[in-house]
Amino acid sequence: MKQICGLLRFLKNKKISTVMLKITKTFSFVLIFFFLINLKVSAQNSDAVMGVWKNGEGTGMVQIYKKGDKYFGKLVWLKVPNDLDGKPRTDINNPEPKLHSRPLKGLENLREFVYKGENKWEDGNIYDPKTGNDYSCEMKLVDENTLEVRGYIGVSLFGRTDVWKRQVKK
Repeated sequence: MKQICGLLRFLKNKKISTVMLKITKTFSFVLIFFFLINLKVSAQNSDAVMGVWKNGEGTGMVQIYKKGDKYFGKLVWLKVPNDLDGKPRTDINNPEPKLHSRPLKGLENLREFVYKGENKWEDGNIYDPKTGNDYSCEMKLVDENTLEVRGYIGVSLFGRTDVWKRQVKK
């Protein structure tokens, strides 16, 4: 009888050990799975800024794209595409007179952005066709459809942030 009770205890402990082993294996698999998914998302995150964005005033749309390992943007839509004469608007506010005839549509106004991690692109420049000025710039992706674009002179503390919205194909 003692032998049977001992055998039952052994089998009971064996079952518990087997169950614990299965739980441990399953938990390990789940952890590894989420770790790999996180790596994949992090690797793709640098391109999350790419797409077409409407500025905060709703007066223009910029397509952000990648050249090499840097990000650039060009004006692809203007709310008012033509001047008073009905001709396509040009870069009339540029301080260089030879660029006054340059069309605004297609103008590369975001340049040289580098992905720094944590949904931030920095070390870039933004051109404001309203003033003809170039500013240092950084961008932060707040969520998948909201981009904070901060232009500044010198230090980021002295600047202005505009909130852009992603434009999705309908």
